[in-house]
Amino acid sequence: MKQKIQILSEKYFEEVVAIRRHLHANPELSFYEEKTAQFIQQKLDEIGVPYIDNFAGHGIVVKIEGKNPEKKVIALRADIDALPITEANDLPYKSKNEGIMHACGHDAHTANLLGVIKILNELKEEFEGTIKCIFQPAEEKFPGGASLMIKEGVLKNPEPTIIIGQHVHPPMDVGNVGFASGKYMASADEIFMTVHGKGGHAAAPRNFIDPILMTSHIIVALQQVVSRLAPPSTPTVLSFGKINSVGGYNNIIPDAVKIDGTFRTLEEDWRYEAHEHIKRIASSTAEACGGSVDVQINVGYPHLINEPALTERCRSYAKEFLGDSRVEDLPLRMGAEDFAYYSHEIPGCFYRLGIRNEAEGITSGLHTPTFNIDEEAFKTGVGLMAWLAICELNA
Repeated sequence: MKQKIQILSEKYFEEVVAIRRHLHANPELSFYEEKTAQFIQQKLDEIGVPYIDNFAGHGIVVKIEGKNPEKKVIALRADIDALPITEANDLPYKSKNEGIMHACGHDAHTANLLGVIKILNELKEEFEGTIKCIFQPAEEKFPGGASLMIKEGVLKNPEPTIIIGQHVHPPMDVGNVGFASGKYMASADEIFMTVHGKGGHAAAPRNFIDPILMTSHIIVALQQVVSRLAPPSTPTVLSFGKINSVGGYNNIIPDAVKIDGTFRTLEEDWRYEAHEHIKRIASSTAEACGGSVDVQINVGYPHLINEPALTERCRSYAKEFLGDSRVEDLPLRMGAEDFAYYSHEIPGCFYRLGIRNEAEGITSGLHTPTFNIDEEAFKTGVGLMAWLAICELNA
């Protein structure tokens, strides 16, 4: 079986590359992936596999049934949306949609899964069970397409026992893959604060309540959430990336200041406890300065759990398929991923595919205008995901 998958992966390599390049040239933002979904459906029709479209917006669910399809059901997932970034690469397949770019590799994830479907469909008489392949919209935007697909029943009828996802990884050399067992990626919550004071002429500050000074004290005071209140064993990040005064000038104290930030951690109980600390510390600090603050915390993606037993099996399958030297261990990441929603419902394994090629200058990180991949990665990614699926059906 391994040799058959490797041969088919090589056979479909150029087609997968062409699919990726079409998707890269025609990116669409989260919740607006209409043409992307139509293209995916066109390719599925060519393969001849059944699917359900318009799932949680522009999501698509494919079902590949082998012999004895009810014996076991597993799921594979790829995301399909792009980012609001203007591409800076000079490529024949550069984004045609101004200000929109596949800068997180979702074009590669979608192309990869289409290649996997071609292989699995061709081999379906040689395995038992059912494989659900999920093309998911809106990974990049709250509340996350995964949460919406789950609400609409993507993990039902039939119910998969596990789910596997693959994500490109710029720090890793092309041809390699990486796994991490247990807690792997952080939850991500959005923080929006408005600090209220009383504005006026900057030459007479004692007559007013300075929200800029209050904001400074609030940001400093909130550092204790990480340094003093967080459990020492739980990675935690609290960062603020935007501060804007509402009004104000070099000689005008404004009435208010807006602050935007993010809170991330890897433990759900502490996550919600920290929200209360943030609100309490911000409010008491503002009050001590004579003002007030409105705090809004939007609860985002949960932390991502790679179920240890499943992940160790997948690591073992990968070593069998690629060789030990091409399978790496991954460190914890404080980035977030809405695959996490699936991992809180059923056992999940979210692993990384190397795409880096320093000799070719392919080194840019995710979410950058110069992001690109070494497409040789598909020779690893397509075959490996198909192999993991079949191995897991037999587990």
